[in-house]
Amino acid sequence: MRDQIIAVTVLGHDRPGIVADVTGALADLHGNLEDSTMTLLRGHVAMVLLVHTGAGAEAVEAALRPLCAGGSLVINARLLGDPAPTEVRGPSYELRVHGADRSGIVTTITAVVARHGANIVDLCTRLVDGLYVLMAELELPSRASAVGLEVELQGAADELGVEVRLSPIDDDLLFPDRVSGPHGIHPRRSCL
Repeated sequence: MRDQIIAVTVLGHDRPGIVADVTGALADLHGNLEDSTMTLLRGHVAMVLLVHTGAGAEAVEAALRPLCAGGSLVINARLLGDPAPTEVRGPSYELRVHGADRSGIVTTITAVVARHGANIVDLCTRLVDGLYVLMAELELPSRASAVGLEVELQGAADELGVEVRLSPIDDDLLFPDRVSGPHGIHPRRSCL
């Protein structure tokens, strides 16, 4: 079987050693971990890993199955196809929203972002003591207006009763020694 990219998702009750166990099983398959993200959501681990391997998705799931014993973890694997061609992207922006918790914050704000053709490449939300916080990294298409996006975001925020801030991300200023990873992709920053 030729080498391919397998997406592995892990969900379940958190405990020490999950990352080591999952990545150990993938290493035993001679898998190379290319991209990953992991977070805790109220005591539950949520992890997505992209592994370059000669093993198929079924073999990856079989290797990880022992970690699911007892039902505290659910692990899935699927083959990723070639990425679809995308339009040339413009600059990246950081979006921050915060205010009193209420229904509809994420859907309203992300609908504005979508109307402007921006792609959300990283998103994190947290609710702490009634304060809702949304942080996202956006990539605007080169044809989009950041000013137009900011104006519409401010209108939506006013209706929701929350604060919003859209700021350009200057990778050269923040990360002068950052180099592109495989395929020219910059590693993502953590949202919290």
